[in-house]
Amino acid sequence: MREEAHRFGRGHHLVGIAGVPEGAAGETGVIVLNAGLVHRIGPFRLHVELTRQLNAAGYPTLRFDLSTLGDSSATGGGHTRTQQVCADLDDAMNLLNQRAGCERFVLVGLCSGAQNAHIVAATDPRVSGAVFLDGYAYRTLGYKLRHYLPRLVDAGRWARLLRRRPGGGAAVTKQSPEPVFAVAPAPREEVIADFTGMVARGMKLYLVYSGGISNYFNHARQFRECFGKVMDHPAVTTRYLAETDHTYILTGDRARLLDGIGGWLTRNFPPAVAGRHA
Repeated sequence: MREEAHRFGRGHHLVGIAGVPEGAAGETGVIVLNAGLVHRIGPFRLHVELTRQLNAAGYPTLRFDLSTLGDSSATGGGHTRTQQVCADLDDAMNLLNQRAGCERFVLVGLCSGAQNAHIVAATDPRVSGAVFLDGYAYRTLGYKLRHYLPRLVDAGRWARLLRRRPGGGAAVTKQSPEPVFAVAPAPREEVIADFTGMVARGMKLYLVYSGGISNYFNHARQFRECFGKVMDHPAVTTRYLAETDHTYILTGDRARLLDGIGGWLTRNFPPAVAGRHA
């Protein structure tokens, strides 16, 4: 395997690292998108570890910076952000096609990276699979019941609240808001329609949600609560990692995530025949 640094794209404005394993061309390529504003190495080098592990398994990969992120510049073309993301991913797929002969692609994105991957996966027929990490989520009725009911029946919590009342003896302290790690949601019906269209055309999906977005998602059942019966489709794999934080800061959590992604890829896109799916 060799890693190659590239400046590429129609405006030569994108910067990325391609991992090209030794072997026959024509395999499925894996493209990893920025997580938020973090540049292409990913949070705590997540994307570096992921792509190198996949390279060792025989998958060509590309981790790169979208326009205006990391080392990539703007094109000045007057595109909307969605149009620019689609153009950037088109350039990325063309690069892996040139360097490794890839004709089909799996997109991987965390948080806003999942949102950007979703946009392209829903519209580009070259995308044959996607890994969405902490992507779209909605506070369903089930979410609210699981979130609020334990608090309503927690006698200790009520006692603490009463002690904080004026005259209750304890000073009222204003708590700082918890950090929010969430993707601005598209309408749920639109996302469900996108998922339905993806699996109808033969795409394979792997949705992994962490306990780090417990302000929006708090149980494995919520996949179906959010997105309906399409989550029961055999092309869809879901996993809820309740004890894991949003950015996979712990080495063990990162390793389990990477092993899960690698196993899912191997089952659905074996390296020897990857890229030859209908």
